[in-house]
Amino acid sequence: MPRGLYPTLVLLAAMIGMAASGHGQNLPVLLPVTAWQGRTMGSDYTVKIVDDKLAEAQLTALKAELEATLIEVNRQMSNYLPDSELSRFNKTPENTPFKVSPDFTKVTRWALELSRLSNGAFDPTLGPLINLWGFGETSGNHAVPSAEALRTTLAKTGWRHLTINADGSLTKDLPGLALDLGAVAKGFGVDQMIRVLQAHGLANCYASIAGEVRVTGHNPRGTKWVLGISVPTDHWREDNPMATQVSISNQALATSGDYQKFFRDASGRRLSHLIDPRTGTPVQHHVAGVTVVGPDSMTADGLSTTLYVLGLEAGLKFIDARENAAALFILRENDGTFRQVASSRFAKLTGTAP
Repeated sequence: MPRGLYPTLVLLAAMIGMAASGHGQNLPVLLPVTAWQGRTMGSDYTVKIVDDKLAEAQLTALKAELEATLIEVNRQMSNYLPDSELSRFNKTPENTPFKVSPDFTKVTRWALELSRLSNGAFDPTLGPLINLWGFGETSGNHAVPSAEALRTTLAKTGWRHLTINADGSLTKDLPGLALDLGAVAKGFGVDQMIRVLQAHGLANCYASIAGEVRVTGHNPRGTKWVLGISVPTDHWREDNPMATQVSISNQALATSGDYQKFFRDASGRRLSHLIDPRTGTPVQHHVAGVTVVGPDSMTADGLSTTLYVLGLEAGLKFIDARENAAALFILRENDGTFRQVASSRFAKLTGTAP
């Protein structure tokens, strides 16, 4: 599979069906579960279905439909495929309407809405800046750019220079403006997976791309799905310890953080792939990671990136204004330990009070 979308840093360990304590005593009998994995958008995807009536022929058709669905998302929104709709839009001259697929328009509309609501803390036009710092599709060389290069590149970005026209086409009014949907497209891909599963009458499902997770119904034990949130230690691995765990159903979970894709400058500063659109530089604060629970993956995906850029104080105000979403901020203390701060609705939506 060709390399896909630039991955948003979302790092969760899913602990499906595990009890919060004990070793399985007096737990319900496990229900049948069908699970498989694949590759899409440069990341692994996982599907789990709790169902005892899933016939082999239905499963074969389902796998093919899911694969085709993910290929289509990548065909539209990949930064890495040179002939994707996104790549072709990025090469289109300014003031030239470019027709895109309805799903592409939907994802871009949500990205621009986040930009508006956050006063630019979220921005889907950061492709040139991400590349400048060595985190994008054109460079793997991490280095602090010169002030002139930063100023020149920053001048090529700005969500206000992107317009969705009445017919759903896109227009940019700034030469060199490049759209990057990496902070929302994986989440949308997960939502598309859930849409396909539900269309097949499957009510109890788990779908993820990288760490973007969305669940419906119940897990193999007949209870809410239990997901673990990792401690944001450097260069995350699957066996990292858990900071906490949440119990959710018919919801999505996404995490953004600075602890896997980063480098350090000569003074030892941590410089991650999470760029502040207002300065053009990697975000600098004590938040190591932000986990968002929301109604769907595209929402949770975009919100987690937005909250990370905003930081703790502004991020809490931002997420508390949304009734259907909540967040857990994990802060890196000066002594190397971590501290958790939850938004006002986090315990209610996840059953977890840090």
